Amino acid sequence: MDIKERYIRGVLLVCASLSVIAVAAITYTIIAAGWPVFTEYGVFRFLFGAKWLPDADNIQLGILTMIAGTGAVTVCALVIGGPIGILSAVYLAELASKRTSTVIQAFIDLLAGIPSVIYGFWGLVVLVPAIRNYLGSTKGYSVLAGGVVLAIMILPTVVRISADALRAVPKEYRDGSYALGADRWYTIFKVILPAAAPGIITALILGFGRAIGETMAVLMVTGNAKQFPTSLLEPITTITGNIALEIGYSWGLHRQALFACGAVLMIIILLVNFLINRIIRRAAGGIYE
Repeated sequence: MDIKERYIRGVLLVCASLSVIAVAAITYTIIAAGWPVFTEYGVFRFLFGAKWLPDADNIQLGILTMIAGTGAVTVCALVIGGPIGILSAVYLAELASKRTSTVIQAFIDLLAGIPSVIYGFWGLVVLVPAIRNYLGSTKGYSVLAGGVVLAIMILPTVVRISADALRAVPKEYRDGSYALGADRWYTIFKVILPAAAPGIITALILGFGRAIGETMAVLMVTGNAKQFPTSLLEPITTITGNIALEIGYSWGLHRQALFACGAVLMIIILLVNFLINRIIRRAAGGIYE
């Protein structure tokens, strides 16, 4: 191996390592900044406390209501946006003509370029009043409002990656299914979708990461009430929303607690990614055995 090739390999290695270094650096910074909360206040009290009173004489920094609120709005978004995104991908990859697929995909991709604050404004002006007037919510700010907004925001990710996964299924799978007498719908839902399952699950993982980390749009439509989500029509607070609201005036232990909130969010995302990646590998192994 000559010097030029070694130089090129070194440059490529550095470029490939940047994402790993960035993730490691961000994770270390956030955890280090919030570490005093875990040691001085206590991990159990922080994670499972139900009250957040950082400015009271008797400081309480429990984030359980925020974890529950974050989980509720994220699950709501995936329940609404996941099936819509997957079925849209099925239409684009298997049923639509090339021209129709290109046009629809272009409009779906445009959703990814809209700033999150615009989604928040739309939810504030259209969605919140509709929930208040037609579904009986007291104020309209709710888990459902946040879930619908996030469902729209994750559609580009879910549709694009799911459609690519469906198109990547070998043509032999389709031909074999048709040769055995199966019709188009059986082939799509019993052959192609299971074969594309790892890619579709990856799309849902990325959609999950997009939803759980969203701040501005959720902040504007969920009501920011620190309470457990007992109904889809009740207001809640998410971890990211609380950080955005309070980081500007926080100091001392309060500020460290907000960094600790960020650390908890990162750990949740990493654990979910790890678990679902294991599921993907098992699913892929089961399909191709």
